[in-house]
Amino acid sequence: MATTQHKGATLSFQPRIRRGAFFEASWKHGCRSFSVYNRTYISSTFSDPITEYWKVIEDVAVCPVMGERQVEISGPDASDFVQYLTTRDMRKCAVNQCKYALLTDSDGGIISDPIVLRIDDNRYWLSTSDCDLELWAKGVAVNAGMQVTIADVNVSAIQVQGPKSPRLMVDLFGEGILDLRYYWLCSVDFQGSELKISRTGWSGEFGYEIYLQDASLGEALFDALMEAGKACDAVPAAVNHARRIESGILSWGIDITPAETPYEVGLGRLVELDDTPDFIGRAALERLKNEPLKKQLVGLHVEGDALEPNEDVWLLTSKGHSAGKLTSLAHSPRLERNIAIGLVRPEFSNVGTSLEVETWTGTRAVTVSAIPFLPKRQQSDPRDLFASA
Repeated sequence: MATTQHKGATLSFQPRIRRGAFFEASWKHGCRSFSVYNRTYISSTFSDPITEYWKVIEDVAVCPVMGERQVEISGPDASDFVQYLTTRDMRKCAVNQCKYALLTDSDGGIISDPIVLRIDDNRYWLSTSDCDLELWAKGVAVNAGMQVTIADVNVSAIQVQGPKSPRLMVDLFGEGILDLRYYWLCSVDFQGSELKISRTGWSGEFGYEIYLQDASLGEALFDALMEAGKACDAVPAAVNHARRIESGILSWGIDITPAETPYEVGLGRLVELDDTPDFIGRAALERLKNEPLKKQLVGLHVEGDALEPNEDVWLLTSKGHSAGKLTSLAHSPRLERNIAIGLVRPEFSNVGTSLEVETWTGTRAVTVSAIPFLPKRQQSDPRDLFASA
C-alpha cells in the first residue's frame, strides 16, 4: 500500500507501447498526459479533471480510448466459443446487439468484464478492459476443440458522452442515429470506411462509442467529431474518474480482479445459470451462489477536505483491525465530498458503518454508503436530449 503521491512522475514514449488511431489527434488537441492501458497509450486528461467532469455532465465530451482493444472471435464455432467464455446466455444476443459480460476462471474469479458486440452471425468483438484477454481466449481455444480465429483486430474506440451527444452525432451521421437503442450497434460510413457505433460508454451519462477499423482515419475522425461538436460546446477529454465512481462503474484490475467473484462485487445478475450451456467457472459459481460472501463491494464516504485520487489500494480498518480495502477514490464536485469504492468483510458492509483509512494526508474517517452515489443517465430518450440540446 502506498500513501505517498507520485508527484512529478513521467512516462516516456517508446515503440513497444501501441499508440492507437487517435494518439496523434489527442496530442494535437492538447493532451499532454498519458497512461498505458492494454499495452496502448491512453489519454489521461486534456485540460483538468474538474472542467472535463462538468463537460460530460452538462454538454458533451469526446474521449479517445485507444486502450479499449477489440478482440475478435470469428469462425464456424464462434458463438459456441463466446458462450463457453462468458457467464451470460449468449443465445439471447442478436446480431448488432451488445452485452456486458463477465469471463471467469475455473474458481469463479473474474478474468475480464468486456462488452461483447455481435458483429455478424459468426463474428464477435470483445471490447476489453485492461487485461490479456486475447491471450486468455487463445489459451482456452487450444483445448476447446472448436473452429475459431482469435485476434486483436486493431480497432480503436472513441467515446462521445454527455447529454448533448445525440446532437453531435446527428450533425455528423444523420438523424438515423437517434433510432439506435441502448446496448445495440449500427454501421455508418465515414470517408469510405465503415464505422461501428454502439450506444454504450464508461461515463454514467448518455453516450456513444465509435469503433474505427481504418487507423489512417484517426485524425480525420477526431477532427470531424470536434467540428460537429462546436455547436454544443464539445471538448476533448479523458474518461472521468469522479463520474464513473459516482455511477458505481467498476474498473477491472482495480475494483475487481481474479481474486473476486461476481457475487462479491454485486454482479451476480450477470451469472446466468438457468438452462444455459456450460461455461468456464460454472460449477464454482453454482456452488458459490449459495455460500456466504467472504467480502462485499460497497460505497464509501471519506470525510475531510478534497483528496486527490488514490494510485494504489488503501487499507480500511475498524478500531485498528483490518476491515477491507479502498480501491477507487475521487472528490465529487456535485456531492462536494470524497467518494470511493471498496471491498470489505460482510460484517462491515452495512450502510452507516464507521471505518478508518490512511490517506495522503493522514488517517480519515470513513462511512459505508449505498452505491451508486448518483444515478446513471444512459437510458434517457435520445430524441428528448436532441430536442433540448
